[in-house]
Amino acid sequence: MASDTGTSPATAAAPVRARRSTWIRAVVPFALVVVVLAVLFSHAASPLELGDPGAVVRWGIPLLNVVRDLTAALTVGALLLGGFLVPEGATTRRRESLARYAAWAATGWAVVGAASVVLNFADVSGTRLGATGFASEAWASIWQLEILRAPAITALIAAAVALLAFTGPGARGMAWLFGMALVALYPLALIGHAAGSDDHEASVDSLLVHLLAVTVWVGGLLALLVMWGRLGKGTADVVRRYSTVALWCFGAVAVSGVLNAVIRVGSFSGLASRYGVLVLIKVLLLLALGSFGALHRQRVIGHLDGADAPGRALFARLAGVESLVMGAAVAVGVALARSAPPVAEVHGRVDTAYSLTGYLAPAAPHVATWFTLWRVEWLLSAVSVIAIAVYLSWVVRLARRGDRWPVLRTISWCAGWLIFLYMVDGAPAVYGRVMFSVHMLEHMTVSMLVPILLVRGGVVTLALRALPKRHDLTLGPREVILSVVHSRLVTVIANPAVAAIFVFVSLIVFYYSPLFHLALTTHTGHLLMMVHFMASGYLYAWALVGIDPGPRRWAPPIRLGILLIAIAFHAFFGVALMTGNDLLGGDFFQLLHLSYVPSPITDQQRGGTIAWGAGEVPTFMLAMLIAGEWYRKDTAEGERQARQADRDDDAELRAYNDYLAARSGRGKQA
Repeated sequence: MASDTGTSPATAAAPVRARRSTWIRAVVPFALVVVVLAVLFSHAASPLELGDPGAVVRWGIPLLNVVRDLTAALTVGALLLGGFLVPEGATTRRRESLARYAAWAATGWAVVGAASVVLNFADVSGTRLGATGFASEAWASIWQLEILRAPAITALIAAAVALLAFTGPGARGMAWLFGMALVALYPLALIGHAAGSDDHEASVDSLLVHLLAVTVWVGGLLALLVMWGRLGKGTADVVRRYSTVALWCFGAVAVSGVLNAVIRVGSFSGLASRYGVLVLIKVLLLLALGSFGALHRQRVIGHLDGADAPGRALFARLAGVESLVMGAAVAVGVALARSAPPVAEVHGRVDTAYSLTGYLAPAAPHVATWFTLWRVEWLLSAVSVIAIAVYLSWVVRLARRGDRWPVLRTISWCAGWLIFLYMVDGAPAVYGRVMFSVHMLEHMTVSMLVPILLVRGGVVTLALRALPKRHDLTLGPREVILSVVHSRLVTVIANPAVAAIFVFVSLIVFYYSPLFHLALTTHTGHLLMMVHFMASGYLYAWALVGIDPGPRRWAPPIRLGILLIAIAFHAFFGVALMTGNDLLGGDFFQLLHLSYVPSPITDQQRGGTIAWGAGEVPTFMLAMLIAGEWYRKDTAEGERQARQADRDDDAELRAYNDYLAARSGRGKQA
């Protein structure tokens, strides 16, 4: 690792107040801009005609939202830098400082989040603070109303992040807390105007991506400014890494913002509304931020090498102005959350399927619909497209330096994600929401066929060859991948027996518990279901036929035996569905009353047939891959022994014959 003693002696001897002034210069202007603009853009000063909760609530909600967003951003940004970006020298304590900043910011996040729950209850109930029975009613309503439950869950997760951050975690610990802090943002995507639109799932997905990207982008810049005087010789590397993160965030914010605006604004005429004007202002601010990012990448970062003072000063000035523009964008976002969009929350015809799933029941299926019926699931579709694009970019990177990557692996990876894309966007996804048989077809494909193709793509091997290695003990993408595949957890769960048991047990638990009904009726449950299908299937396929580095792989005969046992259990599950007379998923399928599903129990039994039959092809593929590996190993071992025999005149065979002759001689003497 390159020598890095941290800051210069003069900086190291600076008084504590100088360090605190960094906080003031970085955070206070940002916060002031957000507060002032959020108040100007909101209607806090105007009392409501009916059920007015009072000025404290009207003014408090946007102000608390500002503080919540600021503390969340600082938490995420500090953990991002400490976990992934900032190097640590022999005498520096940068991660210790970042962990402390994250801990206090997360504490503020949790406290403000709890306070916002109280004010939101007063707002939705039209009750003034301190009214008779206010506390008991608020407590009773927290877990009943999603608009209160979501920020309450976020506050609890933030409190857990704060407690763990106070323990002074290292780089890996801060990386885990970074992921935990991002999870805390998910409940906030489930509430607000976007979550109540006609296309509920697309709105939630776009808002979630928007929240995550903005928080990482803003928080990373603020944390970078706070730590600016302590980065020392690692300044250029840290800024360069953050610039890459910011570029990804910019793309995510732009795409998710456009999608959400299309859903909520509806048409060009909607841009004339107050909501539409705020959207246009946010677009202009985003373009300004993109310009700042381009300046950083083209003209500033290269001058930071060697601790060039003019370059450092230029970056600090540009980053300071950029943080103010970010503050304005966040303020507009706060105002948008408190503004009514021009598109109504729900419009058009509503049927039972809509009330249960958020989507109208599709027309009766026929041959053409399996190729023409599409409903984009934006989050999972984006994951598929990004997975293919990143994989191909790594293949191109290898080709440019003269390395070759097997074409069949590339085809396998892309085919797996394209099939997955069809399963989450095409007719199987649409009919799978209302028909058990089609749902089971989707399940079998996503959990059994797709993972085999992805596993044979060798993505981990490709990533380790394409990604650069870091030499300053920070966690880059390559280091994260290595730490995961060689972790104790993966060593346990990648055991073929454990993976097979996990797949079967989770299958039974999922379908024969309320989890299935949750997956059918909620967006969160649906996403978790798809992630579970893919992850468990990938783990199972990797344990049996994986080609990437990881835990020591069991011998082919043992893996083939485990596969045969798993086939029997899978057949048992299919037969149980085929012969069962109790509907799974509660009363969900019974309530739909679809004309093309006259008997839900018959459709469920048909799903059992699909579960049994559709698993045959993936199972055959697994068996052939294991048998092929077994054959290749035996052939290679035979060739090795033949070469050894040629070198030593078959010494091993002669020694064995001599051993048998000696035993035979002793037997005759006896």
